[in-house]
Amino acid sequence: MLLPNWLLAALSLALFVAVCMALARGQAHWSAIPIMVWAHLGSILLATGLTPIMLLRPKGDRPHRAIGYVWVTAMVGTALISLFLKLNRNDGALQGLGVFTGDFSPIHALSVFVLIMVPLLVIFARQHKCAAHERAVRGLVIGALLIAGTFTFPFGRLMGAWLFG
Repeated sequence: MLLPNWLLAALSLALFVAVCMALARGQAHWSAIPIMVWAHLGSILLATGLTPIMLLRPKGDRPHRAIGYVWVTAMVGTALISLFLKLNRNDGALQGLGVFTGDFSPIHALSVFVLIMVPLLVIFARQHKCAAHERAVRGLVIGALLIAGTFTFPFGRLMGAWLFG
């Protein structure tokens, strides 16, 4: 285990706070943001906000499973919504239907990865394969939340423009 759970929890919390700060700073532009983007932001904020709780509290009990199902639902929702997103960089308007109209990027590959891994981590948990379950969760936290989340800030993307602009 390269990164301990407390560090992943702290990084997830920092990302959650950064996104909340960006949202607060971008309030003047909220009305121009399409509902699909709000759904994407809401689902990823839910998953990111629950991540420290899931990583730091006791594992395997009823609350862990209940919170876990909310977390996996948010992760799947985020991934599904992202497949439909393609924003015009100039005015923020949605164009087409994302991957379904030919717009495929590495971030969409990550969404497909999430859609494969989330059911697997649920299966691992139900089969009491704790090590496999933990590896799957940690992989999603590191790759789909922390790394992908960090890349929402540079390169003139919406969250970065709001936070740093």
